[in-house]
Amino acid sequence: MSQPVSSSIATPCPPQASPPGATGVRAALTTAMAGLLVGLDTGLIAEALGFIGHDFHASARAQEWVVSVLMIGALLGSLGAGVFSRRFGRRLALGAATLLIGAGALLCATAGLIGQILLGRFLIGVAIGICTFTAPLYISELTTGKMRGAMVSTFSMLQSCGILLGYLAGGLFAGGGHWRLMVGLPVVPAMALFAACALLPSSPSWLAARGRFEEARKVLRDLRGDEAEADRELDCIRHELGADKAVGGFALLRARPYFRRSVALGIGLQVMQQLTGINVVMYYAPKILEGAHFGTTAAAWATVLVGLVNAVVGVGAIFMVSRWGRRPLLVSSCIIMACALGCAAVIEGMHLQGLGATLSLVAALLVFVAGFGMGAGPLVWTLCSEIQPIAGRDFGVACSTLANWGMDWAVSNTFLTIVGAMGAGWTFAGFSLMNIGFVLFTVLLVPETRDVPLEVIEQHLEAGLPLRRIGR
Repeated sequence: MSQPVSSSIATPCPPQASPPGATGVRAALTTAMAGLLVGLDTGLIAEALGFIGHDFHASARAQEWVVSVLMIGALLGSLGAGVFSRRFGRRLALGAATLLIGAGALLCATAGLIGQILLGRFLIGVAIGICTFTAPLYISELTTGKMRGAMVSTFSMLQSCGILLGYLAGGLFAGGGHWRLMVGLPVVPAMALFAACALLPSSPSWLAARGRFEEARKVLRDLRGDEAEADRELDCIRHELGADKAVGGFALLRARPYFRRSVALGIGLQVMQQLTGINVVMYYAPKILEGAHFGTTAAAWATVLVGLVNAVVGVGAIFMVSRWGRRPLLVSSCIIMACALGCAAVIEGMHLQGLGATLSLVAALLVFVAGFGMGAGPLVWTLCSEIQPIAGRDFGVACSTLANWGMDWAVSNTFLTIVGAMGAGWTFAGFSLMNIGFVLFTVLLVPETRDVPLEVIEQHLEAGLPLRRIGR
């Protein structure tokens, strides 16, 4: 439970103690399914990339663009998602994203030119940018403080499961080179989630921010299954909207120093997450393993093992995030990743050969992925959805999501080029150092928000407490 708020801060919103309503949990789980779509594309393109490059005679640089054009789309999607979600609501934003994923997947599957693949992946990227903005934010507003971490972590876990499914589909289709079936696969789950969006409730925080308090009360009572709890939570939301209820975005950023601090922290978290090197491994795992003298088919199935570890650890993270807390998990996660990539750097840098070296490299990658899945993967999205004040939540989460995809593009668009210039050893060593930097960042700046209501975090932030103390 959270510690009492400082006496200098108004405390109308004590931590919630009642269990979450079944309706809220179902709505959060449905929303979290967006993570499956996000992960599925990552796994599929990693397996399909080599076949696309072969059929279209694409250079390494062109293949980098096939991967990274998605991040440009995601960057633009996350930039527009804040405005769209603020105006039309989380549910409509999520529904629009599923339609774009289906359209983009169809374009890729029917491509006769590599330009059509780039366009399709750009559209998928726009949709993924919307999903990664909307889903964690929406989940955090649908659930109570006690369940919030687990539910947002479920989004990340399903993303890991999607990656695994993509790798499995790629492994099954790799024998016949059926890359069109690989890239067209997301159409089916995208349409299923689009239909499910019609059953989701509107966000009570979004309704309240637009002055629709009675609708917000009705939704909260349905979500919580407890009228007194719902009414208390609505009173908290009214209080936190306060004088800033008509202010948002850049206006709030200029007017409120505490909002500038929370936005900067969200951006820093997302930048550091990408500098761990996770998407280098997830997008380019088959190429990394082929470079370690795996055959094409062996590399494909070894990549499935990477995805399996990512998914299994993601399931475990759902339970760990609510028991261990954000800061301990994040620090442990970064230390594990730094050590694993340090080992990979030694193996690649010394050009070690033989079965032992090859298996050691695979083990290092598996440990790295496990380290990411237990902490840096789910917790960054959780924290970014928790630390922003209600009046600027759309803008703050949009800024951090934008930073995520911008840095993701920068890393994925240059990885093969950097490896070609510096070698895999020095490249892995650089990412190892970045993870050590993430440990220091966490110790100095990241708050512990486990079981702390969003309203209490906002009160601490407004009071000017150091960022690492705005939680418990």
